[in-house]
Amino acid sequence: MKKAKSANEPDELRAEYRREDFGPMVRGKHVKACREASNVVVIAPEVQKAFPNAQAVNDALRGLLELARRAPRSRQKPAAG
Repeated sequence: MKKAKSANEPDELRAEYRREDFGPMVRGKHVKACREASNVVVIAPEVQKAFPNAQAVNDALRGLLELARRAPRSRQKPAAG
């Protein structure tokens, strides 16, 4: 747990540190990498109601994958739009 700051403690860098020692501050510098590394998927609320937990979602998706594997593949090329 963090120590609470006392009223007489300034919110500044220590004397031995200088701001320019740390380089430029960049907001959101690692956001893209964090998003790419994440495996969190947000499900729409109406879909979420149908699945009580992660196991139910995984089971449904596995069933869908199996169905897709077994389905005959069409050899027709899609019409140009």
